[in-house]
Amino acid sequence: MSGNSDQPPARPDEAESEASPRPEPRPQSRPRRADGAAARRADGAAPRRTTAPAQRRSPSSVRSRPSAASGAPLPLAAAVTTAWAVLVAVTPVLLAVGALLLISPNPTDSEAVLRAGFAAWLLGHGVPITTDLGPISLVPLVVTGLAAWRVMRAGVHAARAVGVRRTAAVGPAVRAGVAVGVAYGVYGGIIGLAVSTDGMRVSAWRAALTLTAFGLVAGLAGALREGGWPGRWMATLPLPLRDGLRTGGVAALLVLGAGAAATGLALAFSAGAAGDMIAEYRTGVVGQAGLVAVSLVYAPNAAVWAASYLVGPGFVIGVGTKVSSAAVVLGEVPAVPLLAAVPEKALPTWSALLLAVPLAAGMVAGWLLMRRKLRAEGDPDWPALLGSAALAGPVAGLAIALAAAISGGAIGAERMAEIGADAWPLGGVTTVVVAAGTVIAAAATKMLARVRRKP
Repeated sequence: MSGNSDQPPARPDEAESEASPRPEPRPQSRPRRADGAAARRADGAAPRRTTAPAQRRSPSSVRSRPSAASGAPLPLAAAVTTAWAVLVAVTPVLLAVGALLLISPNPTDSEAVLRAGFAAWLLGHGVPITTDLGPISLVPLVVTGLAAWRVMRAGVHAARAVGVRRTAAVGPAVRAGVAVGVAYGVYGGIIGLAVSTDGMRVSAWRAALTLTAFGLVAGLAGALREGGWPGRWMATLPLPLRDGLRTGGVAALLVLGAGAAATGLALAFSAGAAGDMIAEYRTGVVGQAGLVAVSLVYAPNAAVWAASYLVGPGFVIGVGTKVSSAAVVLGEVPAVPLLAAVPEKALPTWSALLLAVPLAAGMVAGWLLMRRKLRAEGDPDWPALLGSAALAGPVAGLAIALAAAISGGAIGAERMAEIGADAWPLGGVTTVVVAAGTVIAAAATKMLARVRRKP
């Protein structure tokens, strides 16, 4: 035997392990994309992202991709949104007129309620109604405001259909507003034809033209606002002009707000007379609700007339009448609860102090103007400040005169053929008083601010 015969024989598993080479260790693999945060922390650089050629989009393809809002053609979108505006605005009018017709001694059917309700809706746009007692042209301003709001919303939705937010051109917004105006005029003409009877006549052509103009103004306002154009156009105006327009609008709202407050106080003091007036009709709860609804739809008209009472010119409730703080000449007043607040006699000589109401409105607007300019400019120069304050007077006067013009009208052909405030005297007095108030308040606020800054 050889010398290594003393060693024990190797086991089979050990022999196989010695015969086969051991596997070399595998190199450490790179971290997957899921461990991107760890890879960025280790390498100090973010991993490079690649996009497959099929996923890349050219700018032209992105621009040409249709959005969800551009699915409906503009004529269809304008017709549908405008029809919805008509339905929403006319429904409360139909309910109020239906309740009011319960007071009538003659029985009425659903067709008569629909005709009268749609006629009242047309009246809210300024379309007169001809009856056997004469023309009715006193516009209920609540109906006007509701209709304007809904048509503006129709303009917004029509503008979204053509994608005004995705373009820098004003053309799509204008087309949307025009489409809404045309559709509104078509609906007005159709309704004017449908409501006319022997005892209540409405000119279909006048209804179509009036509602077309109304729809153009409100529809364009909504469409242009959706595209952000009013803000862009205002930004191009000189700063003093912008400040004057804003301050005049604030002053006009304050004057009308004072008129609304005066109307509310007068109704509160005459609540007993208004309640007796409602009780004289001897009708049920629904009929009384109709009387209250009539008073509510004409409440903004009364606020304008009360503002004219505060400013000085006053208003009329029929031909040959006059209601002002200095003189009251009244005849027979319609038995409507809202008119129970009309004063029956003139105020004492101290009533001239009522002119302090529009003066105070102008002073508040002037103070707000100066406060805004102090925050934006620090210490504005005198010419720009006084120019903006003086411009607020004509702006407020024009706005109040326009409100007086649309708040008046007629209820019949005889005594009640003239109701409302005279626009031009009211606008003239408002211009002078508001301009004086804004200039005084703006100048005083500027001087006080200078005094406070001195050590």
